Amino acid sequence: MNPPDDTPSPHPSALPDFGIRPGEVAVELPAAPDAGLHFIGRLRTPWTRRADCPRNSRESDAPCTVEIDAPFRPALEGLAGTTHLWLLYWMDHAPRNLVVQVPRSYGFGRGTFALRSPARPNPIAMSAVRVLALRPDSLTVAGLDCLDGTPLLDIKPYFASTDCFPDAIVGWHREHKRPDGA
Repeated sequence: MNPPDDTPSPHPSALPDFGIRPGEVAVELPAAPDAGLHFIGRLRTPWTRRADCPRNSRESDAPCTVEIDAPFRPALEGLAGTTHLWLLYWMDHAPRNLVVQVPRSYGFGRGTFALRSPARPNPIAMSAVRVLALRPDSLTVAGLDCLDGTPLLDIKPYFASTDCFPDAIVGWHREHKRPDGA
């Protein structure tokens, strides 16, 4: 079991990888949270700097380890034979006060809820991962896009029959043409 990490994370404005870009909008956050969470483990990835992280989970096949804290290990029962999972995790180094962001690859602002950026009021991220190995205390998966040590919130089975919507559209993304024509 990992010992609890009681060290507070630095405020995102103190992190060198984060800062407000021109055109972005930040807001004051409420003084107190509405709910509590229990981290169930940690994600071990090859990335220790934001600049090295894949932009999304489909950009990497790097094997990553999903460490499960001892009290939650019995919850892995029944995963044998499962090929894909949803992992929900807490992007603990991301700013939480941005409501309009300017992605580097697009150069103009979008509302946070129109983006998959880790910078959001509740920095919950999710990835559909491919299971490479299952052990009693951990998983090896491919398809993560987070920093090493990221707290794990939950694991859910991926059901292709209900989780896949091939005709789904994000309007602004469909209409936008990047300079490279993609």
